[in-house]
Amino acid sequence: MAVCLVTGGAGFIGSHLVDALLARGDTVRVLDNFSTGSRANLAGTAGRAEILEGDLTCLDDVRRAVAGTEFVFHQGALASVPRSVANPLATHQACATGTLHVLQAAREAGVRRVVYAASSSAYGNSTAPVKHEDDPTLPLSPYAVAKLAGEHYCTAFTHVYGLETVRLRYFNVFGPRQAPGSPYSAVIPLFIEAMAAGRSPTVHGDGRQARDFTYVDNVVRANLLAAAAAGVAGKLYNVACGRTTSLLELIAALNGLLGTSLIPVHTDPRPGDVRHSLADISRARCDLGYSPDIELIEGLRRTIAHLTLGAARPGKPGPGEPAFHAA
Repeated sequence: MAVCLVTGGAGFIGSHLVDALLARGDTVRVLDNFSTGSRANLAGTAGRAEILEGDLTCLDDVRRAVAGTEFVFHQGALASVPRSVANPLATHQACATGTLHVLQAAREAGVRRVVYAASSSAYGNSTAPVKHEDDPTLPLSPYAVAKLAGEHYCTAFTHVYGLETVRLRYFNVFGPRQAPGSPYSAVIPLFIEAMAAGRSPTVHGDGRQARDFTYVDNVVRANLLAAAAAGVAGKLYNVACGRTTSLLELIAALNGLLGTSLIPVHTDPRPGDVRHSLADISRARCDLGYSPDIELIEGLRRTIAHLTLGAARPGKPGPGEPAFHAA
């Protein structure tokens, strides 16, 4: 058993990671300011996880949360490109300054390893058809810049101070607890919410923009592997499925699963959006033993069940659905 901190542990990905750590018997602490995370996501952890309300932008809060931990899973962020365009300063403070605070506190506390939730937005509109970890970074939004700055801080702290860090670049994560009720929500919950209600989904642009959609359980599994693997300190790994799906293909898949035949409504493209995103996951397969066990269609099926069959409240499993989706 280990003592673990999950920053942003009340959020979509963070709360699934908290569940996984508790399920294997670890002692878990959560740091969250609940600005975007939900207490309901942690309802199933009552009495089992220590929950600290605090902010990544306050170094004292971070030091208090990190003290006595062995592993830090740094999920906390303002994870939205449109939000960063609207308020780049808040995004920088949460993502870049917040990460620096986590690393500084981890170094002071003698943490064994920090696993950092990086973002595939770092690649931008790279012309490479498949994104490899050694490709140039071309961030197009304030969010992408801030998350990439966090990556560089991780590299520097490993190189200069010997703090073990592992960076995981997530590609378009989706799944239960990803709330649809915000203008900053990710595309899959927005599409499911609209289409389940019989409304046409709204697509920004022509719909041919493509993403490597990654079910949340795969991401949780990658975090656990990154914390335990030998010889990976200072390294970077793509976390994805290694398959690309356009928004039009996504809508067709959802129509099939929902029994609908809805046609999207197209609006203007959004500034900062990336056109195509597909990951090379061979390095994670080799070094971490990672494999995306849950493919897109099964992930969509589970997400639809959560959102449409009485499980729309965050943190509550749907009928026949386990409270923790084993990664």
